[in-house]
Amino acid sequence: MAKKLILFRHAKSDWDSGAASDHARPLARRGVDAARVMGRFLMSAGEVPDQVLCSTAVRAVTTVQLAAKAGGWIVPIDFRESLYLPDTGSVIREIRKAPDRLSSLMLVGHEPTWSELVSELIGGGEIRFPTAAMARINFDTDSWERVRHGRGKLAWLVKPKLLMR
Repeated sequence: MAKKLILFRHAKSDWDSGAASDHARPLARRGVDAARVMGRFLMSAGEVPDQVLCSTAVRAVTTVQLAAKAGGWIVPIDFRESLYLPDTGSVIREIRKAPDRLSSLMLVGHEPTWSELVSELIGGGEIRFPTAAMARINFDTDSWERVRHGRGKLAWLVKPKLLMR
């Protein structure tokens, strides 16, 4: 059984919110709308993951909660401090720990890590990963432990701007 990894960047945050820290920064109104649009997109595309791992940053948590509610996803969401501004190597280690019973896994996080991670996993290229975008990478393996640099194939990259009116 092939593995599908979906990377979801948090939606647009509100830089003028007065949040006490970067970690506490909330979503902007535009971000709230984009998160909901992406949640509905994923459901209508039949791509809802088996499990979600999400950064603990407020903007990431809110993004995935809004997307799941709007799309009607009923999936376990695990919030992990390790996904708040990590390097690509630590994200790959998280992916490799996923149980093999999962055929699809979503990670919700941040730039620049997501662009760098996609590029590493598919073996190169320059990927631009705007806020609230999602990318799916396929791996021809039956074990998450075998996810390696250059072994993935980019199936799609969807930006909310394409879906919003």
